[in-house]
Amino acid sequence: MFPGHFNSWIVIVLMMIGLYIVISQGNLIKKIAGLTLFQTSVFILYISMAKVAGGTAPIFADGISLYSNPLPHALILTAIVVGISTTALALSLVVRIKEAYGSIEEDEIERLDK
Repeated sequence: MFPGHFNSWIVIVLMMIGLYIVISQGNLIKKIAGLTLFQTSVFILYISMAKVAGGTAPIFADGISLYSNPLPHALILTAIVVGISTTALALSLVVRIKEAYGSIEEDEIERLDK
């Protein structure tokens, strides 16, 4: 179909699925899962953009002229750690919301909060 743009299509599909889950669901756990899926698609986007066809690791050697840049991979590794910690924080907040309101559905929480 589009062999050169396969990663781009995967990223677009994952982003749209994640965005749809965040918008359409009232369940807070499902919203967090949608945000995580969206975030993962951004990671895939940056890693696939950093790939250099024919590039090698940036270890200087004789006869090698094309190197891959390791910076995007290092930044995404940091972003993954931050993403996991924010997801853990969000899930712990959902546990507190469940204890306080007895539900994790947005509509029920709004109704009980009035």
